[in-house]
This record gives sequence, structure tokens and C-alpha cells, in this order.
Amino acid sequence: MGANSLEKKSRSGFWSTVFGRCKCWPRRTSISTGSIPNQNNNNVKTSNWNTRWGRSDVDQGLDGGSYLKSPPNHSMLVVVHQQNQVCKSPVESTRITTTNQRKVPKEAISISGELESMIMDYQKIKGNNSNLVRASSGNFMLYGHLGNLRQPVEAENKKEDNKVEEKPEPPSPQCKALATRRDSEKLKNLGNIDYNKGNFGEALSLYEAAIAIDPFKASYRTYRSAALEASGRILEAVSECREAIRIEPRYHRAHHRLGNLYIRLGEVEKAMYHLKRAGPEADSDHIAKAKTLQERINKCTEAKRLRTWNVLVKETDSAIKTGADSSPFMYAFKAEALLKLHRHQEANETLLQGPKYNDEDCIKHFGPIGNANLLVVQAKVDMALGRFDDALAAMERAVRLDSNSKEANSAMSKARALATFKTIGNEHFKTSNFYDACISYGEGLAHDPRNSVLLLNRAICYSKLGQDELAIEDCTRALSVRPGYTKARLQRAHCNSKLERWEASIEDYEILKKETPNDEEVKQGLSKARRQLKNKKTG
Repeated sequence: MGANSLEKKSRSGFWSTVFGRCKCWPRRTSISTGSIPNQNNNNVKTSNWNTRWGRSDVDQGLDGGSYLKSPPNHSMLVVVHQQNQVCKSPVESTRITTTNQRKVPKEAISISGELESMIMDYQKIKGNNSNLVRASSGNFMLYGHLGNLRQPVEAENKKEDNKVEEKPEPPSPQCKALATRRDSEKLKNLGNIDYNKGNFGEALSLYEAAIAIDPFKASYRTYRSAALEASGRILEAVSECREAIRIEPRYHRAHHRLGNLYIRLGEVEKAMYHLKRAGPEADSDHIAKAKTLQERINKCTEAKRLRTWNVLVKETDSAIKTGADSSPFMYAFKAEALLKLHRHQEANETLLQGPKYNDEDCIKHFGPIGNANLLVVQAKVDMALGRFDDALAAMERAVRLDSNSKEANSAMSKARALATFKTIGNEHFKTSNFYDACISYGEGLAHDPRNSVLLLNRAICYSKLGQDELAIEDCTRALSVRPGYTKARLQRAHCNSKLERWEASIEDYEILKKETPNDEEVKQGLSKARRQLKNKKTG
């Protein structure tokens, strides 16, 4: 007992000498569950997290061991083993120096130190070829056993074994812009390359990236204007050239490009103004072209005033061919003239061939009154083809833009009347009240006698009532203003068959077969008409 008590006193004296009294140490709760005896106290290995993350990340346990706080990305951190000494407290370091650098006993080694020692032993057995990865704050695992986690080294080795060469995809404009985001000139040059190849969308993105870096470079605005023009965005190209001239008023190339854009829009006076300020960029051909276009436009205006519609169709075609191919007013003049000549289908085709601008851009460039005039013409074409709802919507927008326009208000009243009578007639037709339906469609035709849709609807009602002669007359009137109206031609062929007019019926069916070769109704009607005509001749 005496020996044991003496041994305990000496041991307690040793602990108090090394670690001092408990009053000198703040009590903390350690993540360690206890100390694990180590077989080699002289080669205690610890992670280098304490040097990497600072001493504030090291906790001192009550048993004197160092416990490391896990860094934020500890789950994928590869532990690099260095031979460091165990982190000591200030009291511990002073005690050791005063006691002839006495070694730390096994019981003072923390669990982190034990794990490091086990790792070192494993690496010695494996010949230091195995890489260990810290999977969590207290666990380690082999790099080759990461399961579904990515292993770039093995993937690279597989690629080398297979020797498969993948063709790199061409970089997108955004990638090019990121690669050279600090050099606007390189972006501009890359945009020029794409522009010359016809890749106007990619060129436009690169020019915009260059402008974002240097927004006060007039040349970048001019290049962007060229890409917009090539993409069919004429009004936006005009705005970009205006901005370039605002930045650099004497920039000849911007004046030259803007002058050509105004020629395409049919605004000759503005075109001449900028071409005269284009300096060496302008030539006599462009100025002569602008003067010729002015003569054509003057003739169009005169023909519209005199209501000589055939002349107006001819002069608008000449103006478009001369250079005003993006002028919405030239196409509107021609469409209006075709409507007056009762060539409704051609009027619709003319507007479809013209430029497509949204209302916001039109108002910004042509003004509210100019845009209102364009909407009136569009509404008239929609009414002629029976698109009454679209016509009414266009007229309402036109009246909002120009409430004092008599033409717009008159056209809107007409569109409302046509839409109303068509709706009433359709309701009667659904209830098989064909007589009242004929009357409703007739009231609508009083506002527009050559409306092809109302004529066809009334013809169908006439046919239901057994009045095929009247039905044929309405179908013929509808086809006179709209030769490609398939429904009207089919109804006329059907009525002629009922009246046993086989030659007329076959003529319409043959035209329909060319237009709709897969229509079974047309095939059957044609076959029946031919058979009946043959029987009539033989009989």
C-alpha cells in the first residue's frame, strides 16, 4: 500500500508538473472520446490543418491532446502528412523546458494523433502508394474506394488507354466574349469574322460584348448596325447608327450606312442629308439612287391622290425595286390599291411580303400617325379576307394612336358591323335556320358587297335551301376577288354537280386537285363528275 500510494503521488506530481493546475486551463468539451495508447511516442504525426487554418482552429483537450476543427470542405480534403510536433499549450511548453525536455506520455496523445500514426503505419506497409482521403472529420478512406465520387486520375488513365480523340466543339459567342472580356478590339475582330461567314447572330453577340466594355466607341455601334441590318432588324440598325453619330458626329462610315438605311425605308430626304456628310465613304451611285427613288415616290403619292390604282400598283413596284424594299408604306400603298381593284388575295400577299415591325418600333420611328395609317391598311385587308376580329383589334389600336383620323374611325365602324352580322348569321346556321342566316349575311354584305367570306357563307345557306343558282353566283363573286379561295371553288363545283353541269364541275374539281392533291372529297367529286359526263355522252 505504501508503495502504491507513493507511486500515485509521484504520478500526480508528474501530471501537475506537465499540465499545471486546472485553474490555468479553460474547460472545454472535446470531440475525443478518450486517449488511445500509442506504440511510438517519438513519431507522433498530426495533420497540417493547424498550420493551414491557424491556431484558432485547434482545441486543447483536458488530457493535453490537440483536437482539430474540421474545415468547411473537410469531406474531400486530402491529408498531407508532415512531421510536426504536437501542439502544446503555453504552460506545457514552459514546463517541458524546465524539466529537461521531458517526453509527453502515451496518455497525453489525442485521438487525432493516434489516427495519424495508424495512417503512417498503413502507408509504410503499402509502400506509400496509397492516397488517403479525409472523408469526414474523424474518418479516412482510400482514394480508390470513393464509390460514386469522381476520380479524375482514373478517368484520365482510361482516356489514355482508349486513345479516343474528341473533336472540340466550336466556342460560342459567350465563350469567346469571356475569353477576351478585357479586350474589346479582339471581340470586335471575332465579330467581323462571324459576320463575314454569315453568322450574324453570333457576330451581333460579340459586338454587343465589345460595346459593353467600351460603350463610347462609335465604330462598334456601326458594326452592330451592320449585323442588325443583315438580320432584317432595320429600325434597330437605324437607332444604332444614330447612336454612333451622337458619339462621333463626323464619323463618315456611320453617316454612309445610315443614309443607305434610309433609302431602304423610303425616306429619301434623310438619306440625302447623311450621304452628303459621308465624306469619302459616299459615291455618286448612292446619291443617284436616292434621287431616282425620290421620283418614284413622288409618282406614288400623285397616283394615290388621283386614285389611279393601276398606276399606283406599278409605281410602288418600281419604288421597291429601286431600293425601298424595307419601306412599310410602299407595301401598304400597293395593298390598298389592290383592294380598290378588288384583288383581295394579292393585297394579302403583298402585306405578307413586306417588312414586319412591331408597334413600338414603328411608333418610335414613324410616329403615332404613321403607324396608325399602316394599321388601317392592315385592318382593311383582314376585313376583306373575313378576319373580322383581327381587323377590329387593329382598328382599335389605330384609333388610340390617331383619334382624329376619319378613315380610322370609319373603318372601325365597318369592322364592327361586319363582325356583328357574321356572328348572328353563324348562330342561325348552327340551329339550321338557313333563311335567317341568309338575311344576316346579306346585311353584312350591305357594308362590304365583295366580302368573300360572307359571300361563301350565304352561298352555303342558299345551297341548303335548294337555291343552287344563287349559291353559284355568290361563289363566283367570291372567287373574282379571291381566286385561291378553295372553299368557294369547292362549293361551286358541288352546286354544279347538283345541277348536272358536269363540264363546269369537272373544271373546278381539276383546279382543286392541283391545289389539294390529297383531298379525298375532291378526288371523289372529280371521279363522279367524269363518270356522269361519260354516261351522258354515251347515253
